[in-house]
Amino acid sequence: MADTHVLFVEDDDVIREATQLALERDGFVVTAVPDGLAGLESFRAKRPDIALLDVMVPGLDGVSLCRRIRDESTVPVIMLSARADSIDVVLGLEAGADDYVTKPFDGAVLVARIRAVLRRFGHASGPNGAAPAAEQPEAIGAGVLRFGDLEVDTEGMEVRKGGRPVALTPTEMRLLLEFSAAPGTVLSRDRLLERVWDYGWGGDTRVVDVHVQRLRGKIGQDRIETVRGFGYKLRG
Repeated sequence: MADTHVLFVEDDDVIREATQLALERDGFVVTAVPDGLAGLESFRAKRPDIALLDVMVPGLDGVSLCRRIRDESTVPVIMLSARADSIDVVLGLEAGADDYVTKPFDGAVLVARIRAVLRRFGHASGPNGAAPAAEQPEAIGAGVLRFGDLEVDTEGMEVRKGGRPVALTPTEMRLLLEFSAAPGTVLSRDRLLERVWDYGWGGDTRVVDVHVQRLRGKIGQDRIETVRGFGYKLRG
């Protein structure tokens, strides 16, 4: 992870300085700022590889900053919050965050989550994503599958719906690739956390639920079916 540039937005001086030092010891290049407006300015000027955003910062709160970043870029975003409240978590994820970490956090855990997100993005980078659904997808070219009016290019990491490109974040791309590899098969939230979010340990399944909702909004509400008590599956 040498030379990986992290933007860290945190208004608490002690947490900001201690976390910056911990990340730098692990080889990251860190730009640390105390408020959301400075964070947006720094993001636009330096284009970091990943952004860590505290929810409660002055000037422009972390959720609003995440939305602004997501309007301009698919760069990975991890939200940091002192509260594990459902509203905070869901708002951050709905704004476009890829993951969240609750404070106080262990430095090693934060580094592990950063590295997991960066591994995902390295595997599925690019502005477009993938999509859903029939019992058996139709192969129409090298690495290209068709699910009804959706075409998924698993090599070019692009998807079209009705002939038009669908813009997905890398996390959404990986989620849909996981579904499209097994259309009609129910995938549990725990499996998706392990395969998409690279969690070798238990994670918060709200991350999966919110990302599925975001995907439905882009590719059609009926494309991913909820199988109550088990998980989700791709439909035709």
